Amino acid sequence: MKIGQNFAVLSLFLLFGGPTAGAKQTKKTQEVQAPATVTAFPDGSANRAEAYYDFVMGHYYAQEYQVSSHAEDVNKAIDFLKKAYALDPNSQQIGDELAEIYFQSQRIRDAVTEAQSILGKDPDNLAARRLLARIYVRTLGDLSDTSAQGQRDTIARAVEQYREIVRLDSTDTDAALWLARLYRLENDQDKAESVLRTLLAREPANENGVEQLTQLLLDEGKSPEAISTVQGILQHAPTPRLWELLGDAYNQSHDLPNAEAAYRKAAEVQPDNLNHRKQLAQTLLAEHKYAEAVEQYERLTQVDADDPDNYLRLAEIYRQMKDLDKAEQSVLLAKQRAPNSLEVTYYEASIYQDEGRFDDSIRVLSEAVTAVKGQSEFTPSRRRTLAILYQQLGQLYRQTSNYAAAVNTFEEMVRLGPEEDRRARVMIIDTYRDARDVSKAMDAARKAVDAYPKERSIRVAQALLFGENAQTDQAVSQLHGLLDNSPADFEIQLDLAQIYEEGKRWNEAEQSVHAAEKIAPDPSGKEMTGFLLGAIFERQKKFDQAEDQFRKVLELNPRNASTLNYYGYMLADRGVRLDEATDLIKRAITEEPSNAAYLDSLGWAYFKQNKLSEAEELLRKAVTRESHDPTILSHLGDLYAKMGKDSLAEAQWQQSLDEWHRVLPAEFEPAKMAEVEQKISALKRRLAQQKPPTDPKP
Repeated sequence: MKIGQNFAVLSLFLLFGGPTAGAKQTKKTQEVQAPATVTAFPDGSANRAEAYYDFVMGHYYAQEYQVSSHAEDVNKAIDFLKKAYALDPNSQQIGDELAEIYFQSQRIRDAVTEAQSILGKDPDNLAARRLLARIYVRTLGDLSDTSAQGQRDTIARAVEQYREIVRLDSTDTDAALWLARLYRLENDQDKAESVLRTLLAREPANENGVEQLTQLLLDEGKSPEAISTVQGILQHAPTPRLWELLGDAYNQSHDLPNAEAAYRKAAEVQPDNLNHRKQLAQTLLAEHKYAEAVEQYERLTQVDADDPDNYLRLAEIYRQMKDLDKAEQSVLLAKQRAPNSLEVTYYEASIYQDEGRFDDSIRVLSEAVTAVKGQSEFTPSRRRTLAILYQQLGQLYRQTSNYAAAVNTFEEMVRLGPEEDRRARVMIIDTYRDARDVSKAMDAARKAVDAYPKERSIRVAQALLFGENAQTDQAVSQLHGLLDNSPADFEIQLDLAQIYEEGKRWNEAEQSVHAAEKIAPDPSGKEMTGFLLGAIFERQKKFDQAEDQFRKVLELNPRNASTLNYYGYMLADRGVRLDEATDLIKRAITEEPSNAAYLDSLGWAYFKQNKLSEAEELLRKAVTRESHDPTILSHLGDLYAKMGKDSLAEAQWQQSLDEWHRVLPAEFEPAKMAEVEQKISALKRRLAQQKPPTDPKP
């Protein structure tokens, strides 16, 4: 123990009535004896003074034990603390210290035996029950994990003691709070609620009690009651913490405007409290009030410049606002403060990806993978981190058409464990499908189903592959077998609609979308069904009905990029309302600046408007990002032909034709491929006619 700590303990003792200058000393420490009379306390209680003396000495030896681990120190600590507790059995501080030293010295059985022997003689002994309760609580592990039998048994013993304490002393607030918490851990919500309501009837402004009761009600899905409870207490005790609790209640019930108002009130009453302001900032972000959220997070960075989360949230906001330069600056500031944070790495890689800097994004993720793999201990946390990094890196490789690297990355993920294996197998199937390698995709799907015959995600992936391979009936049969009247049916119905669309079974496709509409979980679900129904109508050339669906989606979410692009391209491809088409596609690109399909759509709209230089820039970017799409390649060929660049046009059309031969059966459109073939033939005939005749041989 450091000298300064010795003096700190002795000073504490002297403050409460220390020894005279002639106190007895030992070689190891200055032990002191209580004076015969003490006048340092207002009530003049010599017993209380002696209790403080014993407590101070017990505390001192407990600290000595932490350094030395000597049995002599722990024995003295326990002896002194037991004397102090006997003199002042109502002292929570002494009881906590005694329970803690028993726990640290692994003398739990001794403590329990001693307390139980007291209760055997005197069942109403509060001091013994409080000591037992504290010991049981300290021996609990992670309170969020109640799966182990030993943990459950300890919780039950603690409940028994706290229940008796509350019976013997109905005013013991701490015991009531612990009892309610332990009841909640036992999933006995009714008893927990009863204890908390009794406590709050006596102490209506008890913030811990309000917090527990509010969370309990929210866990039971009683958001209105939780809000009403906090509001009722706020009328009597309008504290900042209660305003924050009200904000939490509104937040969990998805009432963001009222959550914002409550957090603002908490921040106004207690402006220096960082948590109030952070909750307000997070709510503003959830409401997409980006400018106001930026203002709050900027203030947080000024007050707490070392918190990486503030910079990370700023990066998230700037990314949403498409201000990628500021997003990058913010995420790098977060990285300086948390260089090993998975979330920081994720955002840094995502921002580079949005900027089209795919090599930088891959570099960041690869470096993170190397760093995690270099750690000596393979913990569950490390495994989860690697799985997330492998998934993001593999998807990035797939997006950049580096399919071999993507498969290799997902195969690394397979080795991490059964859960990661299942997810990685689905992504391997999708990668082979994107690469249009049907045989390998089918083989991977078969092996995955053999390994995990009941895994829903794998069976869905295999069904979608059947659909894209024009095996519509087999795909439909497999998906129908997964319908079980659960919320998961929403995704299955959308998958069925997609398969029916690919098979050109339009009525059944529409029926599946309508079935999904009825069980859409939220507004985003309505967006998905509206978009898919619009696409089905468009493919049938029911353009008015398609427009009606796309407008409905954009009324729900004006920033739905997929709908903005599809709607705009539909107009541009038909050569109608080209200004409107251009505006719609530009809005889509604002949301996803690097999306090759969106760049192609805008380039095609410019082509239709005869803005050839603008079209060329966009179409070339689109081909760079997606070099295997036959439609994009064909569009660039059409542009070069219109610009009189015949050789470039022929090269693009030929690449388009090659890609049409490689597409999956469900994606194959014979009419479009035939159109490209005709363009190549017409160009060759025209060039042949323009070629001057060769001179006859002499």
